[in-house]
Amino acid sequence: MKGTKYIWMDGKFVAWKRAKVHVLTHALHYGSGVFEGIRCYETEGGVAIFRLGEHVDRLYYSASRLKIKIPYPKWRFTKAIIETVKKNRLKEGYIRPLCYYGYGNMGLPVEGAPVNCSIAVWPWPKYLKPVVRVKASKFIRIHPKSTYADAKICGHYVNSILASIEAKGSGYDEALLLDYKGNVAEGPGENFFIVKNNQLSTPPLGTILKGITRDSIIRIARDQRIPIQERPLKLRDVLKADEAFFCGTAAEVTGIDSINRKRFGMAAPGPMTTKLRDTYIDIVHGRNNKYRRWLSYVS
Repeated sequence: MKGTKYIWMDGKFVAWKRAKVHVLTHALHYGSGVFEGIRCYETEGGVAIFRLGEHVDRLYYSASRLKIKIPYPKWRFTKAIIETVKKNRLKEGYIRPLCYYGYGNMGLPVEGAPVNCSIAVWPWPKYLKPVVRVKASKFIRIHPKSTYADAKICGHYVNSILASIEAKGSGYDEALLLDYKGNVAEGPGENFFIVKNNQLSTPPLGTILKGITRDSIIRIARDQRIPIQERPLKLRDVLKADEAFFCGTAAEVTGIDSINRKRFGMAAPGPMTTKLRDTYIDIVHGRNNKYRRWLSYVS
């Protein structure tokens, strides 16, 4: 990966190569941390961070689920994110805030473990190819009664890693996970949509992450008067769709060519996917004033 000069750690800027933690850090052993994935984009008005407030809100929500008490008010942490982008002179790239239980206690109970926070930024192109081939995974999404499915907890992503290893080991680009009821849930790091008869559908909340890009696509679709439903989706019905796509901060809007080698239409991305993707890209680059409130400019 291409690094930048500084990482913000516990209120101070540290040189990228010196941003280290102890090998007995609690989160390293148990996944006891929370994080966010945020993007900033170059616009005519300067560098802008997309939906920064919503990402910080979700970070603090996720932290509350693990009883992590972030030692900074939201406004200060938000300012630190902006300062980190600015200090590294990042024009376009990825932002990774992380709050976790650190070194000081090696048992499963979190009592006695300090809370540490960091913010890293770096240039990172789109996470996936423009169009991907997908495999329905044998691994199911984590059961909602075994965790908080709507929180972005570090440990959850072992589930995603296993699904990704399986898919890529079988010659696919990405995985699609089902939930414990056999309904389609989401990708390892992306929410999922289908298009059928000019109507958009996406799995409901409950077993999936409450994606901020997902919410953006739903709002854009409603503004464009595209019928949209949040409803359970069986894989057999998904395979009959006209189009399918993933969305997420890292993936943005990514067309799906096929699932289990069953292709969608003549070519992906389809027309609705393309329309939503292009609208989204215009918004994050500041070319759509209607959604200007979603951008936080780095002055």
